[in-house]
Amino acid sequence: MLSIFKKKSKIEVLRQKHKSLLEEAFKLSKIDRQKSDEKYAEADAVASELESMKGKTN
Repeated sequence: MLSIFKKKSKIEVLRQKHKSLLEEAFKLSKIDRQKSDEKYAEADAVASELESMKGKTN
């Protein structure tokens, strides 16, 4: 019931960050391709960190 006060796990935070970076990269792809590529690179780094964390938990 009080889930609004529940603290997000590190994996949930990284998933949200990855999602927002991909959305921002998509929006930038229509305006500035170089900035879009930089955002995709950041999203890829977050995705690899997420994969390494999944490997540690299993």
